[in-house]
Formats: sequence, C-alpha cells, structure tokens
Amino acid sequence: MGSLQKPIPMCSRASCSSRTRLLSSMPSAIVVGGGIAGLVMARDLVLGGFEVTLLEASDHLGGKIARHTVAGLVLDAGAESFATRHDTVAHLARQLGLGSDIARPNPQGAWLQTAEGRAYPLPRTGILGIPGTPLAADVIEVVGFWAALRGQLDELMLGFVGSKERSLGRLVRRRMGRRVLEQLVAPVTLGIHSRHPDELDVDVVAPGLRAAMLDTGSLAHAVRELRDAAPAGTAVSGIVGGMFELVEALARDLERFGVTVRLESPVTAVEASFVTLLDGQLLEADQVVLAAPLATTGQPDRTPAIVLATLVVDAPELDGAPRGTGVLVARGSSDAPFRAKALTHATAKWDWLAERATPHRHVLRLSYDGAAAARVSDAQLRGQALHDAGELLGIALVEVSVVAFARVEWSAPSSRPEPIDGVTLIGEGVAGTGLAAVIAQVRVASGGLLEEVEA
Repeated sequence: MGSLQKPIPMCSRASCSSRTRLLSSMPSAIVVGGGIAGLVMARDLVLGGFEVTLLEASDHLGGKIARHTVAGLVLDAGAESFATRHDTVAHLARQLGLGSDIARPNPQGAWLQTAEGRAYPLPRTGILGIPGTPLAADVIEVVGFWAALRGQLDELMLGFVGSKERSLGRLVRRRMGRRVLEQLVAPVTLGIHSRHPDELDVDVVAPGLRAAMLDTGSLAHAVRELRDAAPAGTAVSGIVGGMFELVEALARDLERFGVTVRLESPVTAVEASFVTLLDGQLLEADQVVLAAPLATTGQPDRTPAIVLATLVVDAPELDGAPRGTGVLVARGSSDAPFRAKALTHATAKWDWLAERATPHRHVLRLSYDGAAAARVSDAQLRGQALHDAGELLGIALVEVSVVAFARVEWSAPSSRPEPIDGVTLIGEGVAGTGLAAVIAQVRVASGGLLEEVEA
C-alpha cells in the first residue's frame, strides 16, 4: 500500500504559508480521501508536477475497491467488474501496467428471476435491461406479451418524448411502461449500481442514450445503435486477480512518485487552501481536492446500504453453471423478511478465478438490502444466503457443502456534496456510481487543475 510519511507538523496559517514557500517552489495539493477517486487524482497531480499529500481517514486505501480472503481464495470485497464503454477504466489499467490482466467475463451471461419466481436468461439486446427489441421472444418471456407490446409503443412515439428526462426510471417508464422498467431494468441497475432506475442519472449510467433517442426516433432504436457501436461482449470486464489490483497498483505508483500518504487522518473541514484534521492539525496547500465525505464528531449512521454475503461451496452440481454468470432478481411480494437482490456465480463468470479454485469448488456472492440484512447475525445471514443461492440457481444446496462464508457491509454512495469555494469535488457523490463514471470525472477535474497551473 502507500507509504506512510512523517506527519506534517501543526502550524498556524501564517507559519504554514511561510514554510510552504521556503520548502518548495512546486505547486502543492492535498487530496482528502483514499478511495479510487482520490488515488487517481493524486497520481494525475503528482505526474503533472504537484507536490501531493493524500489524507485517508481509515487504515487502508481503496475505499469500496477492497479485497478479502475466503477459503484461501483472494476475492473482491467490493466492485468485481467495470463498465467498458468509453474505455475509461481499461485505459487506467493500461497506464498502471495491468493492460494484459484485463479479463472478459464468460459470455454465457446472467439470468433474471421475475417477481413471480420464474427464471430466464437475461435478454441480450439491451442496455441496463432496456430492450432493443421489446417484442423479442426473450423479452416476452420475462415481462409477458402485453407488457412487451406496451414497450413496443416506444416505436410509435416521437423521439423527443421523454428526451428531457434525466432519471433513467422516468425515461423508461414514459417510453416503455412500468412493467418493462420494474421487471427488466430495475433488477439490472440494482445489481450493478445498487440503485433503482429512478435514482440514476441516465447521462451518467448510459451516456449518449438520450442523444441517440433523438437521432433515431425511439428508445429501442437508440439502445440498438449503442449496442452496435460497441464490440460484442464488452459491456463489463474485470482484472485478473481482482479489481483491488487497481488500488494496489495505484498505491505503488504513489509511493514511487513521492506522494505523501497519511492513513488514519480524518478531515473535518476544508476550504480553498486549508484542511483541518480531526486532531486539530491545520494543513495548507495551493489546491484542495475533496474525494470523500468529511469526518464528523457525532455518531455516524451505521446502517449499511448493501450487505454482501460470500459463500464458497463444494458443489459438483454447479459445474455446469445452471444460471450462467449469476441471477438478477426483480422486486416483488415475498413473505421472507429479506432476500437476495442479486447473485454472482463468480467462478462461472471469471475463468481466472475458476482456475484458482479446486475442482467442484464455487464462489457465490449474494447482495442484500443493508437495512434488512444488517439486523441479522452472521449465522442467520449465512443460512439465508445458502437458501437463496439454492433457490436462485435452481439447485438444492446443503449446509455441508459450505466451505466458508464471509460478510461485507458497504455504506450508500455519497450524496452530492455542497460546493465549496476554491475546493475541487470528486468521487461518486459528484460523478455517480460506477468506476467508469468516477474515473472519467476525476480525469476531467485533474485536467482542469493542471491547466490552471500551466496558465
């Protein structure tokens, strides 16, 4: 991980300013937050000639891009893939020397379980579940004929209908109806972004979709156009070994390029040229970048947004990947107090992981709503995850097949922070969810700061 440098001494604003001028003629920057956004920003700035200090509140870098070991397998504890549209993440991976480690998932694809409990392969001609051909047989299987026919009415609307909607949910609901939204699009976005389509900005999660709709005259045509423009099978990719390899490569670069990394350094306040740490230290820099929520002195909200349950099982009956790379679950009535929102059959999805596992050993990762799952014990979550995995995969899994279990809790994506004069804001609170969106926004912001210095 990043190097822990000697702490910057406490100082008054006047003495800090004097010391900065005496010690270095290089422009300086403080980056608050050591998640992926802060790491990329720190790397960009140090390569652009800045003297950079990175402050991270926790004892590790990476934020939600993290690792854990389960049954001897090193696995992603957070994001395990990235969207490939616009090449944003892959370009970063190549810069970090990981280009040859970019991995494509098994093209078999995922399945979808409807609210009625039936399972079908996810329709293939879509983006985020939006069908490119609403009356296709695989769409009708999932939503039914009448809902598919309602979706087809999109072709009869003028292209500008709904074109001003920024919410993905409102756009799809207006163009294709409620059932297409809830039965196709919502399971996909909840599985990928952990948010309902109503909470997602269409320009962030599906850039170019609204413009293509105006050009082609319908949402379905826009989906097909964007699909045709991308090579087959490139919706998502991963990194051999795990997405956390990005964080570890970034940390090595920060150390190599001389970035000062201070862990366990929570920040309570920022302004144009200063940051205040929880212990009262006041640090100065020419530029301040906020990449994470500020620390608070009150009791934080400990209710997670997402709880991930990982099961490692010995189950030969899963060797054939009965539900492809996993299952997305449509919301519906259920007597259960909680149930999985999605399941990833990781050893079916990633060939590199299957090669590292022993024969007949499978990694299953299930995601749960945090508000419900946070209230149960590990033993209860393990039992529920085993039950849900068997139900979603269509195979009875028994307790003796479980080799190991792990639980990880993640907070909700940060809400959009309020602007602060002279402070650059980055991260998912600004860019939206997804590595591609976050990294793209960081690259724009870092480019702006470097241009200011050059000017």
